[in-house]
Amino acid sequence: MSKPIVVPEAPSEVVDPAGKKEGTLARVFRAFTYRDFRLLWFGAFTSSSGTWLQETALSWVLLQLTNDPSYLGYNGFLSTAPILIFTLIGGVLADRFDRRRILITSQWSQLTFAFTLAALAFFKVHSMFLVTSALLLSFLTGCVQAFGGPAYQSLIPMLIDKKDLPNAIALNSIQFQLARVVGASIGSFPFAIFADQMIAASVSFGINGLSFIAVIIALMSLSVRHIPRTPVGGVRSQMSEGLRFVWHQEALRSLTFLAFASTFLGMQFTVFLAAFARDIFKTGANGNFKMVALTGAGAVTGALIVAGLGNIQNKGRKALIMQICFGIVITSFTLVHSIWIAYGILFIAGIFMMILFAMIMSLVQLIVGDEMRGRVLSIYMVAFRGGMPLGSLATGLLSKHFPLPRILLVEGTLLTVIALGYLFSRSEVKEH
Repeated sequence: MSKPIVVPEAPSEVVDPAGKKEGTLARVFRAFTYRDFRLLWFGAFTSSSGTWLQETALSWVLLQLTNDPSYLGYNGFLSTAPILIFTLIGGVLADRFDRRRILITSQWSQLTFAFTLAALAFFKVHSMFLVTSALLLSFLTGCVQAFGGPAYQSLIPMLIDKKDLPNAIALNSIQFQLARVVGASIGSFPFAIFADQMIAASVSFGINGLSFIAVIIALMSLSVRHIPRTPVGGVRSQMSEGLRFVWHQEALRSLTFLAFASTFLGMQFTVFLAAFARDIFKTGANGNFKMVALTGAGAVTGALIVAGLGNIQNKGRKALIMQICFGIVITSFTLVHSIWIAYGILFIAGIFMMILFAMIMSLVQLIVGDEMRGRVLSIYMVAFRGGMPLGSLATGLLSKHFPLPRILLVEGTLLTVIALGYLFSRSEVKEH
């Protein structure tokens, strides 16, 4: 079995010499006492803000150009479908090669795709050519993310001590969801400033391209190095080893399935927010950006709660309870007709969503050792991120035949039923 060698800088951890108990604020931001984690966090936050800005703007533009909500599902599918195709290979590569270099290559590629999309919008190419190009670029972006994702998730535990890993995962979730709020908030300005929506979209896509520079600089500044030994066996044998490892551990197997169910059934309300804003609540682009931002604000709140709790006991049982609550809130969202009530429900949905995701990820990271981390996390990411495009495609196709709120109501109900089944079963998930 190949075992990577990690040569980190001595952790710049703040230790209280008097042995005093940490305050709540210090406990919430514990992982920020590590220099490399801070660098990566702020770089990733800048890049993620740009990504959310582009995704929100692109959803609105696709809906306006096609007048067909199913294109939101197609975009959601194509942007993350490569996870199903390439992430397992990406996990093997994350165990075989320098994880930083993989990530830097991924960021440069995404920068190029964002500027390409900005140019197409700026020069106002034919509407269907722009739609087709946008979908293709979403697919290419998903491809490079499939290789960068396992490397990124495998890099985080190398930056901090194991005891602070749950806190680091929660703070990493905060950066991604806080970026949703910032990106969606910034995204409303180009559409308010420029009367021409294509110019506004071009500005949004261009800002996203610039945002990748921040994470590239952060990655190049890290002191940690991942120097893997010469691997035993080829890519295929190492991939098979990772699959067998997950399959023979019931807890990992169940957590992987729960991650898939959570995104396949639970994340579709975020994919189709533009359709709710335009067709159900009649709020226009501004309402769409507000709904995205409020969902992100709720997710940030949920991640802060997880970070403040620290390394709590019975994460598995609590995660199942959060999934039940998440499903109930999604169901509630489909039944309301007031935009103000919908705003509140989306905020609460973001809280439950993030607590659920952070707890499941913490469990997976704590169960697996570093020598298998890249491969196990790639399998987890196939389930976690692969569920969303499959769910987006299915929901988009179903929306041609059934009302969208009814489809999401069924999905939320199924999510709750699955969690209840695990909660009253003999699954090992509840024991962790």
